[in-house]
Amino acid sequence: MSSILSLLKDLIYCPSVTPQDAGCQEIISQRLKLLNFHIESMRFNDVDNLWARYGTQAPLIVFAGHTDVVPPGPLDAWVTPPFEPHIREEYLYGRGAADMKSGLATMIIAVENFLKKNPQCAGSIAFLITSDEEGVSIDGTKRVVETLLQRNEKMDYCVIGEATSNNFIGDQIRVGRRGSLSGNLKLFGKQGHVAFPHLAENVIHLIAPALQELTTFTWDQGNQYFPPTTFQISNLHAGTGANNVIPGDLNMHFNFRFSTAVTAEELQHRVTQILEKHHLKFDLQWNYSGQPFLTHQGQLIRAVKQAIQEITALDTILSTGGGTSDGRFIAPTGTEVIELGPCNASVHQANEHVRIPDLNVLSEIYERILELLLN
Repeated sequence: MSSILSLLKDLIYCPSVTPQDAGCQEIISQRLKLLNFHIESMRFNDVDNLWARYGTQAPLIVFAGHTDVVPPGPLDAWVTPPFEPHIREEYLYGRGAADMKSGLATMIIAVENFLKKNPQCAGSIAFLITSDEEGVSIDGTKRVVETLLQRNEKMDYCVIGEATSNNFIGDQIRVGRRGSLSGNLKLFGKQGHVAFPHLAENVIHLIAPALQELTTFTWDQGNQYFPPTTFQISNLHAGTGANNVIPGDLNMHFNFRFSTAVTAEELQHRVTQILEKHHLKFDLQWNYSGQPFLTHQGQLIRAVKQAIQEITALDTILSTGGGTSDGRFIAPTGTEVIELGPCNASVHQANEHVRIPDLNVLSEIYERILELLLN
C-alpha cells in the first residue's frame, strides 16, 4: 500500500492541467526503466506521450491512461490545495486522485509485483500514456496508435485505468463507449425593430419548430449493449442584448452521444433534413470526435471478470455508459479494450478523492489479470 500511495502522491504533486504533463511521465519512466522496459517518449506539438514496452512476444497487453487533469476550478472550493495531496480519514484528496492518477499508480505497482514473480512471462506488457485525454485529444493516444500501426506493432489487449467503478472497486467495467458527434449551427434571419416585426425575421421564432422536432425525435432504439442515442443542446445564443431588437442571427452548439445502432452519417443527414423541412437558412459545421466501440466477449473480458470475482467476490456489470475515452482510438485496431479503475463519484469535482484501501484492491486485480493472460 505504501508504494502505491507514495507514487500516487508524487503524481498528484505535478500540476498537469491538460495538455501539460508537468513531469508525471518522467516519474513513470524512471520506475519502468528499473523493470527493463524500453522507453519511448513521443511528443507531438505540445503533447507528451509515453510508450514503454517490456518483451517482444505476443500477446501484448497494454495498460493505457493519461497524466493530464482538468483545471481545478475555484481554489476556494477546495478544502486543501488541489495539487498538494492530503489524507483525511481513509481518503486521499487532490486533482487527479480518481481521474486517473490512481489508475496509473496501481497499474505500475501491479506490473512491478507481477514481473518480480514472472520475469519470463509468456508475452509482453506495455504502457501507453498521454497528456492529451482531457483536452482536444488530437496529439495524444490517437497519434501514438497511428505510429504503432505504421510499424506493425499490434496490441492484443488493452486495460484503460479510467474511473469506472461505482460503489465498490470492480462493480462495473466499461466494455464499450458511445460515439460523440457535435454540431455548430449558424441560423440566418433578418435583424429589425421589435415594433416592426413584419420588416424582420426573428431567428428564435424561426428555429422553434425545428428545435421541438430535434429534441423529441427518436434517433434509434439502442440495442442490447447501448442505450438509445441522445441529442443535447449545449449552447444557444441570439440577439444583441437590447430588448427592442429582433435578432437576425443565432448560434447553437449541440451534441449527439450515439450507439452502434446508428451511424454519424445518418445523424448528420437527419438533422439536415429537419432544418431544411422548416425552410431555414443555415450553415452547419460538424465535429466527429469519436465513433462508438464495443469489445467482443473474448479472452480479456473473461480474465477481467474472473480477476474481479476472485479478489472482490463481485460479479461485475458490463457497461457502455459514460462519456468518451481514448478507447475509441485503440479499439478500431482490433484490440480487445476494457476500462477498469477507481470509483468515479468525485471525478472533475472540487475535492476529488480516492479511497485509500481501494488502491490495493485495484492493483491486485490488475496483477491477477496479467497472471491470467500471460501465464
